[in-house]
Amino acid sequence: MLRRVGIVAWEQSKSELEKEEPREDMIYYLVKALLEKNEIKREEIDTVIQCSNDYYDGRTISNVFTVVPSGAYLKQETKVEQDGAWAVFYAMMRIASGHFDTALVVGYSKGSEFDPWLAHSYCLDPTYDRQFKFLNDCSCSALQARAYMEAYNLTPQDLALVSVKNLTNGAKNPLSARGFSQLTVEQVLESPLYSDPLRELMCYPFTDGACAIILASEEKAKKLTDKPVWILGASCCQEEAYLGARDLTQLSSLKKSAEKAYKMAGINSPSEIGVFEVSEFYAHQELMITEALGLAEPGKGAELLKKGDTQLNGKHPVNPSGGALSANPLCATGMLRIMEAGKQLRGEAGEHQVDHPQLALAHGQYGICAQSNIVLILGR
Repeated sequence: MLRRVGIVAWEQSKSELEKEEPREDMIYYLVKALLEKNEIKREEIDTVIQCSNDYYDGRTISNVFTVVPSGAYLKQETKVEQDGAWAVFYAMMRIASGHFDTALVVGYSKGSEFDPWLAHSYCLDPTYDRQFKFLNDCSCSALQARAYMEAYNLTPQDLALVSVKNLTNGAKNPLSARGFSQLTVEQVLESPLYSDPLRELMCYPFTDGACAIILASEEKAKKLTDKPVWILGASCCQEEAYLGARDLTQLSSLKKSAEKAYKMAGINSPSEIGVFEVSEFYAHQELMITEALGLAEPGKGAELLKKGDTQLNGKHPVNPSGGALSANPLCATGMLRIMEAGKQLRGEAGEHQVDHPQLALAHGQYGICAQSNIVLILGR
């Protein structure tokens, strides 16, 4: 029988557009603060899982330089190269298996030191797509946005409404990299055009930041904290087809992930979930994500937003923290969604706190146009 796994502690460095400190310092002070704040000793951590990417760090086997800063020296340590939510999933599996009682997960990225769009181009087919040098993370997502808009008769204004909601929420989150206390649809549509129809404020900002999370078995979790957050369901899936053969108007892998996670958590309807923290790298993706999660029918995500249902005080709050449009430190973004979902359940989200949620959903994505997706259901 697999063991129950809980999240006992978390810590985040402030997301910024450019941090002066090197990644090793960023990680060291983050993990140090996490352990000290929660009165957990390094010796109590059984395994350390880092989430980083050699392309992002610009060096091979990049985690070898962060073993010591993360506190993983003389410990069982491994690395995940996808989004940090997969690293948490991996830690959960390790603990559930019975081989470990505790796990520390550290995800980090310094987007100011590399071009994320260029790095993501290495996900493309090397024989055809990559050689043309036209397709990258942003231009591919623009094709996705256009296909989605034309399929369901949506407008740039519909996409801009997502940016207005999330970037306004981001202003309430002191740890976000970007936020606006007042923002209008017109201002979003007047921001620089990146790749039609996507404009600057519809795209994630290149972000420096890190996140650390400690997970534990049920018995150990209850010893480490009096307010554990339990992982009730989790699932990840990848699109069956590659970019050129995919239906870009939907996220079928996310739909499958959500359905499996709901079943594992005993959830009959997504309306039972009190808050949703999702990784929307581009504005149109949040609309597609809400549809894949079952909150709206295909093409109806914009109507859900216009009704106010996904606002901070709505029926289905989505990204009260500001989401990835406010901060996207690649390799840590999915972990931020998990951390923010946990904070909501504990009532510790401050200005962007939702009214007493009992269940929360955290989502992560990886690959061009959200090629892979992961969903975790959390509860107290």
